[in-house]
Amino acid sequence: MARADTQAIGSDAESRALAWLLEQGLRLVARNYRCRVGEIDLVMTDRQCLVFIEVRYRKPGSKITAVESVGPAKQRKLVRAAARFIGHNRRFHHSTVRFDVVAIDGPSTGSSDWHWIRDAFRP
Repeated sequence: MARADTQAIGSDAESRALAWLLEQGLRLVARNYRCRVGEIDLVMTDRQCLVFIEVRYRKPGSKITAVESVGPAKQRKLVRAAARFIGHNRRFHHSTVRFDVVAIDGPSTGSSDWHWIRDAFRP
């Protein structure tokens, strides 16, 4: 699959996850926050909690699931990027922080297996 196709599928998965999370009552703060140490797909608030969300999609037949793809190295990158985000946004300096994963396994269209893992890992 070409890189452009992969990016389009990933972007679509993020958009679907964002729409669903908004329906669950979360509020969007930032999308695709990038810094030199990494990227965070979605930064949202859930009541008084600042939530950093990694959206992962895996097509059918992948060797590992979307959840499994958020291993220790990816978690460290997310934590470093989150610290950078908080450092640049004073209003969140004293916020409670949570790291969530939205994992999507299955076809890019139609019926997929979705998992929203709140507090998926802790630094």
